[in-house]
Amino acid sequence: MKKPELLGGLTPAQFLRDYWHKKPLLIRQAIPGFQAPLPRQELFELARRDEVESRLITQRDQGWDMQHGPFAKLPALKQKAWTLLVQGVNLHHPAADALLRQFRFISDARLDDLMISYATDGGGVGPHFDSYDVFLLQAHGQRRWRISAQDDLTLEEGVPLKILSNFQPEQEFVLEPGDMLYLPPHYAHDGVALGECMTYSVGFRAPAYQELGEAFLDFMMDSIDLPGRYADPELKPTEKPAELPAAMVARIRDELNKIRFTDDDITIFLGEHLSEPKPSVFFEARGEDLSFARFFQGAKKRGLVLHRKTQMLYRGTHVFINGESFQVGRADKAILTKLADQRRLEKQEFDSASEDLLEALHQWHESGWLELA
Repeated sequence: MKKPELLGGLTPAQFLRDYWHKKPLLIRQAIPGFQAPLPRQELFELARRDEVESRLITQRDQGWDMQHGPFAKLPALKQKAWTLLVQGVNLHHPAADALLRQFRFISDARLDDLMISYATDGGGVGPHFDSYDVFLLQAHGQRRWRISAQDDLTLEEGVPLKILSNFQPEQEFVLEPGDMLYLPPHYAHDGVALGECMTYSVGFRAPAYQELGEAFLDFMMDSIDLPGRYADPELKPTEKPAELPAAMVARIRDELNKIRFTDDDITIFLGEHLSEPKPSVFFEARGEDLSFARFFQGAKKRGLVLHRKTQMLYRGTHVFINGESFQVGRADKAILTKLADQRRLEKQEFDSASEDLLEALHQWHESGWLELA
């Protein structure tokens, strides 16, 4: 991260030390003169698409209403108090992706997506809290934020949204375009549009340990090796045939306790799990195959860039891309580390690439995972 103005003059290290997971931070003109890269109509077009996650939230006298997209038609602009939420805009728009990448002073393993909230006057989603860190960047118009460090996070019952039943605001801010508010997890907040407005939310992944545990056990299924079969050669007669034998429980306990997992197992699991595309993410394979020779010629001339939908991680000798993993040698690792960190490779950076790596890059290009620059 080379733009300290994004954090109000703080360095990333200072921000992470003093604010991350700890307390809110209001940053006036985090991006001076910021103008929303997506006009209203372009955002509405995204909400019409099947592969884009969107929600429409309306507040009426009788309560809250939430609908899931796609939306062939949205309420009239003159109608007050409705909000359109479009998730993962960075996957579909290069400028939104570039904005999200400004927050890469935090690991890609944690950085999630950029959501855009469009609201007419009075629109919002009610007082609530998030289970993850979030940066709220005002992109157009004004929004009034009220926030609270309250411990009472009880939710209203019978409401389609997670709305706090006893919100007690402690601070209040009106954000203008370019202003940004950081909130740590579980910090109560309520944003209301003052006239038509758009807010960009940069969110971070915070998977539940239960989710990770279930996924890890599923991942380990292919790695478990427990030879042999249960046997009880010293079995004695029983007068309680329905009772589970204690010796059987102990014997199977001892066998299951032989299951072990290593740091390598956890590394590979996390790399594959956290780089796996979301269910709504699809890549478009090349319509025309580019021969290996022509691909290599183009890469040497123009360089390569990762597609904005591609997630690439690494640790040690392991490299992960879109849910797949493999091990590489030192020379190839240096090249792939650059590709993952910079999300691009310059034309001169292929000189030491192995034939296997070049073939892998060619296959990723054919799958739509990366592109010629």
